[in-house]
Amino acid sequence: MSAAPPISILMPVRDAAAHLDECLDSIAAQTLVDYELLVVDDGSRDAGPARVASRGRRDPRVRLLRRPGDGLVSALNHGLAVARAPLVARMDGDDRMHPRRLELQARALQSHPDWALVASRVRAFPQCASGAGTREYLRWQNACTDPDQVARQIYVESPFTHPSVMFRRDVVRGLGGYRDGPFPEDYDLWLRLHAAGCVMGKLPETLLEWRQHPGSLSRTDPRYSRDAFDTLRAWYLCRDPRLDPGRPLVVWGAGRRTRLRLRALQRAGRHPWAFIDIDPRKIGNRVGSVTVHPPGWLALQAPRPFVLGYVASHGAREAIADALEGMGYREGDDYLMVG
Repeated sequence: MSAAPPISILMPVRDAAAHLDECLDSIAAQTLVDYELLVVDDGSRDAGPARVASRGRRDPRVRLLRRPGDGLVSALNHGLAVARAPLVARMDGDDRMHPRRLELQARALQSHPDWALVASRVRAFPQCASGAGTREYLRWQNACTDPDQVARQIYVESPFTHPSVMFRRDVVRGLGGYRDGPFPEDYDLWLRLHAAGCVMGKLPETLLEWRQHPGSLSRTDPRYSRDAFDTLRAWYLCRDPRLDPGRPLVVWGAGRRTRLRLRALQRAGRHPWAFIDIDPRKIGNRVGSVTVHPPGWLALQAPRPFVLGYVASHGAREAIADALEGMGYREGDDYLMVG
């Protein structure tokens, strides 16, 4: 091994002993063998740290870093500060890596020096624990691969599963690392990278098996709630240069759920000029002082307004995109979809 390896695997853990051996075995089986594994223990009360320490005595690539239990973001930033390698691969202690994950992601970043981050497609397991929402999310996420597609769909959902990414250490450090707050720390980082003009891509291979269980933070922590995602998206949307403040803003979706979710955007300072809906019972109504129009109304507007497809259903988003494209609107230039 070199004194400074090419890859640091950053893996915060807390009470992860139940599945830790599977995860560590998948890392040990990597075809790219020159790495350091930084296991940042965030105040575990189980046997996990002892197992990592035992591995470290047999394998000098494995390093156990102990923290007092300050939380995930603190653990991530501590590992990021300690990481020696120019590339950082995220991992969680209950997931599994494909044997070629490090090799293929490192090769992609070497081949694309303009990329700040590369992820991969993901498979959820066990299948019996994966609900319809998770399956639909991964269907969308696994189809969102090339950098242009990621940039156009960055506000739909988080385009990457956190433990599937590899990024350039100095780029993330230069943006201040992970931020702590009432929002998902990974999605905030992707949005910050996007706002900074960084290019992010995804490999077509499935290189991570993402374990599903009811106790995961994404299901229990309010930082991963629908409202937290809506508020975070709205903050970045309002600052996205594609939403020119001098261009009228139209929101597609006038139902109650859309109006509730739109409040985050309005609190951030952007208000719709018009609403679009396909429900004939809503057309012609007013939401506050704003009129609801049918989709065809958009084809008559000159100059074109900027449209936000503010609907949660993946199928509805695809239908809206098809309708807008048929009227000559172009994703990224004239409209964006919002999850």
